[in-house]
Formats: sequence, C-alpha cells, structure tokens
Amino acid sequence: MSDISVIIVSWNAHGHLRDCLDSIRKTGGSWIREVVVVDNASSDGSPEMVARQFPEVKLVRNKENLGFARANNLGIKISAGAYLALINSDVVVHPGCLKRLAAFLDTRPDVGLVGPKILGRDGLLQRTCRLLPGVWNIICETLALDRLFSKWPLFSGREMRHWNQDTEAEVEVLSGCFWLVRRSAVERVGGLDERFFFYAEDIDWCKRFNDAGWKVCFFPDAQATHFGGGSSLNVPLRYSIEMVRANLAYWKKHHGTLGRITYRCLAIVYHLVRLLPLSIMRLTGLGDPSLIRYKFSENFVCFRWLLTGKEV
Repeated sequence: MSDISVIIVSWNAHGHLRDCLDSIRKTGGSWIREVVVVDNASSDGSPEMVARQFPEVKLVRNKENLGFARANNLGIKISAGAYLALINSDVVVHPGCLKRLAAFLDTRPDVGLVGPKILGRDGLLQRTCRLLPGVWNIICETLALDRLFSKWPLFSGREMRHWNQDTEAEVEVLSGCFWLVRRSAVERVGGLDERFFFYAEDIDWCKRFNDAGWKVCFFPDAQATHFGGGSSLNVPLRYSIEMVRANLAYWKKHHGTLGRITYRCLAIVYHLVRLLPLSIMRLTGLGDPSLIRYKFSENFVCFRWLLTGKEV
C-alpha cells in the first residue's frame, strides 16, 4: 500500500485539532508516513498544544493567516508521501478510513482524488458530493427548488439531493473537508489555486482534476465525522462574505466577466429572497430568536456586500 502524508491546516481550532490528531494517531498504521500541521498564526494555543501533545507531528507555524489553499500547498511541498490526505482540523477520522481510501487509489490508477462518506456531529450524512456550479442549479438553490422538489434530479441542485450518497460514484466535486489525493496527479494538475483564500478552492481543484483527465470519486466504505466551522466559527459573518467572494472569483476564472455578473445577480436575489421571510419572522417572533437573528445578519451582510462592497 502506498504511503500517506496527512496535511491539516488549522487556525484557532484548538479543541477540534486535538481531537482530529488523536483520531489519526489511534487509527493510523504503517501506511501513514507523516502528519503535517500547518498553523495559520493561531492565537488560541493550538500550535503549542500540538508541540506538547503530538511531538511526532511536523508542525509549521506561519506568521500570518495564509488562507486554506496557500497553507495546504505549503504542507504538500514539505511532505513526501505518494498519497496526500488533506483533512480539515474539525474532522475526526474513523477507524480504517485512511487505509480503505488508500487501498481504493491503489486499485484505481485513473482516480486522482477520492473522498470518504462524511457524517455531521449529529451522525447524519453531510452532503459532500456536488455538481459543478452552473446557472440552472444556482437558480434552483436561489428559489429553493432543490428543497421543494429534492427527489427530482432536474431540480435537486448542486448537492444532488435526489441521491442518498451511499454508493461508490464518480462525481464532479467533492467538498474539501477531507480528500485523499494522488501526488502524481497533483504534479500534473498543480496545487490549490492560492487566489482563493477560503472556500471555492475545492470546486476549482476538482474541476481542474476532471479537466486534466483524472477522475474524482466518492467512496462511502470509508467514513469520517466533520463537526463544521472549526475555524470559520471564529468570525462567522466575515466568512459568509468570504464564501460569496470566493464564488465570484470562481465564476470569473471559469466563465469570464459575464459569468461573474450572472452569479452576482443570482446571489443578490438569493439573499433578498431569504431576507424577506426572515424579516417577517423577526417582527412576529416566530422561530428561535437567536437563530433567526443570526440568519438575518448573515444574509444581510452578504446582500449589503454584493451591493456596496462594505465589509462586516
């Protein structure tokens, strides 16, 4: 079995990072060549925790937050494994997960990138398999058709809600919370695009793998738990804007100026459509007040940023 370099990018995710490293230590084997943690200038003591509790880990301490793509590329550059496991700091790896993914790549030389089945903190499926973004599936999400008609493939959106994601499949996009990547494929495709600070770099990379002739696969026999928001929850509204910014950059890169304008218009409608019922719920007191307040703020700051460019 080919050896694996595990690469984890972390920013102020102390507890999640500790649990992630502990799960890798407990489930690891001789096929794990090394574990690399690239810390993006955390201030919560997480790099000190890694050095103290996980001395076997290769720790890189950046002087500033380099973003997800750039930090992962740094980890890739200093690693040596034939396979690269890019794992978010808020992921817990289940027993046998890495071994099964590596065995899958060993038998599928046409596959450049594979991902496991991901469960949320509640034990339910997190949808990590997606279609590449296009005008139609964005419209379906904007108008909530993907939720109203989730069983219909035509309307089920980028997340393909009609599919229960319990079978092995070739897919267009795998969420970047957990990948196992073939190094030889990365050498042909190139690293993550560092113009994406956070978000959309996973969509871009999967598209580039597909464009280069490498298959992207989902392998549900390997599993992990993704708690979500290990870093982004530190500044949630800022990262909501960052997601919109990243998607605009993706559309500009792959669809030109017209594509960027199209996505901006759809994004404005998306947030406006959600602000209207949220406003009514705030005024009438319907729903969980704290959740409604946060959802309203999230959509409002994104809507305002799209119109004015004003940050949080």
